[in-house]
Amino acid sequence: MDVYFASLGCARNQVDSEIMRQHLRRKGWQIVDDPQEAEAIVVNTCSFIEAAAQESIDTILELAACKHRGNCRRLVVVGCLPQRYGSRIGKALPEVDVFLGTGGFDRLPEALDGRLPRGSCHLPDPAAGKPLSGTRRQPLVSHQAYLKIAEGCDQRCTYCVIPRLRGPQRSFPAAALVKEAAYLIEQGASEITLVAQETTAWGRDLEEDQNFSTLLEQLAGLDPAVWIRFFYGHPQSFDLRILDTVKDHPNLCPYFDLPIQHASQSVLKAMGRQYSPRDLESLFATIRRQLPQAALRTTVIVGFPGESDSDFETLVDLVEQIEFDHLGVFVYSDSDDLASHRLPGHVARKTALKRYHRLMKIQQQISSRRNLAYRGLTLPVLIESRSQDNIYLGRTMFQGPEVDGLTFVHNLSAAPLEPGRIVTARISDSLEYDLVGETS
Repeated sequence: MDVYFASLGCARNQVDSEIMRQHLRRKGWQIVDDPQEAEAIVVNTCSFIEAAAQESIDTILELAACKHRGNCRRLVVVGCLPQRYGSRIGKALPEVDVFLGTGGFDRLPEALDGRLPRGSCHLPDPAAGKPLSGTRRQPLVSHQAYLKIAEGCDQRCTYCVIPRLRGPQRSFPAAALVKEAAYLIEQGASEITLVAQETTAWGRDLEEDQNFSTLLEQLAGLDPAVWIRFFYGHPQSFDLRILDTVKDHPNLCPYFDLPIQHASQSVLKAMGRQYSPRDLESLFATIRRQLPQAALRTTVIVGFPGESDSDFETLVDLVEQIEFDHLGVFVYSDSDDLASHRLPGHVARKTALKRYHRLMKIQQQISSRRNLAYRGLTLPVLIESRSQDNIYLGRTMFQGPEVDGLTFVHNLSAAPLEPGRIVTARISDSLEYDLVGETS
């Protein structure tokens, strides 16, 4: 049977999709790139915020049309959307044959071959099932792979449904992760990015005395030519030993993705974030002091219930003080199944959008200013693709995949640059979010 996969949402979902694809290949299914040719279609969904849920629904409806003008006989929806909305989503989308929640990925073959009844919704407890990990899988991009190091989350942020969708944190064993990473490197990965709901909390739930620093050290030792970075850290679980580990291993990217969400003490408390603005100032000052070349990335939410003008100005002050290299800004997304929905003082969307645009303008100026520091430096650049003629798209160690800016590389040599190759480029110019370099 030919199967088409649509994977939506974050890098963690992408890993789940890659693993499901590999399981199906082993059972004899063929993965195809054209949904019109597929006999079955799988949509791995996201529902973290309203916009993501709507994108999932739009994608499902678009692909459902393949039942009428293509070869599709079975449409299966998996992941966070059915897990969050349960039977309600089934009634709203009769085009779907089977829904599988985040704890039901192992039932995908049954759903595809018709052993599960049409219209059924299967939502096993995600904490009870065996998490997807340790599979020899083929990344969607061979030279850039994601490695999921844990499933679930123990935090109780009031704006987040992940613990309900994915269960408590379960760290995957280090030996399995090292084995999986080694296989990804064998398949051609030049960069491996670690992902989880809270990467820096890895190991705290394991019986062995392990922590995120020891895992980084083991992964860095696999191949000194392969970059290792991580996404989705947490200020509260960030252990300063990580800085020493990064110093000791040149292939560990000095890149720290630590979402803070806000800087006002009252808003942080309402969010359920257990740290203070002073804690944040101290942490980022320590990182910059010990690793002056480090790139700092964070995300924040504006328009959270109760966020006053004063609270927002506090956030602006911290952003201007820290000068993050990369900043993602999100407008609060409300839903009646969130604890934050019951908080007083909901902010008008017009006000939230105004705050969003102001903060993004401030960050644009900060990013432009910080990128100036790279001019004249010679840096390693991971080539991603060819843009035109002798211009290539790549990333430095300070630019994360899919979320940050790019480095445009002018190749002055006659030989083409293959994706996945790490070249040395002199940075000749900088833009608001991107860099420009040349290699001979």
